Amino acid sequence: MRALAMLLLVGAAAGALGIPPHEDAARVARFVAHSCDWGALATLSAQDLPMRGQPFANVFSVSDGPRRSTGSGVPYMYLTALDVSVRDLQVNANASLTVSLAQTSYCKNKGYDPQSPLCAHVIFSGIVEKVPNGTEADFAKTALFSRHPEMASWPRDHNWYFAKLNITSVWVLDYFGGIKTVTPEDYFHATP
Repeated sequence: MRALAMLLLVGAAAGALGIPPHEDAARVARFVAHSCDWGALATLSAQDLPMRGQPFANVFSVSDGPRRSTGSGVPYMYLTALDVSVRDLQVNANASLTVSLAQTSYCKNKGYDPQSPLCAHVIFSGIVEKVPNGTEADFAKTALFSRHPEMASWPRDHNWYFAKLNITSVWVLDYFGGIKTVTPEDYFHATP
């Protein structure tokens, strides 16, 4: 009984802070994606042996839109072919991206360990694609540079370009009871 009361209090506290209820996994996923400024992108290594073909994770700055917006849900990145993970993506564009509220003050203020299910995180998988010039590239630039202003001064000779993760699968861990799957359609239709 006491454990149930504690779980109810945790759920009520999360709702009071603007985090959607854990029963609405698609909204939680959108909330976490918009709250996070970076994530761990995992690729399959195309580097020399013994790493070739092995999982390889690297940190990337991300943004789905300016902070004061609701966001698009699309994780945008600013990439260069000089990066080891981008070289992996040139061989195999499949990747997964993990973003976690552990990078915000939420989990620390609540005393949640980053591995705790209560410290919500989302794992996206899909294909990393270059964003073509035009309206979407303009949005990606605004989304990223508004959160990561240093990017605007990065060396031009690195041939930076805007990319996105074209999401094919979404997994949410935000509560006890295991990971939840969300379809990309439900994810993009959810209001954070």
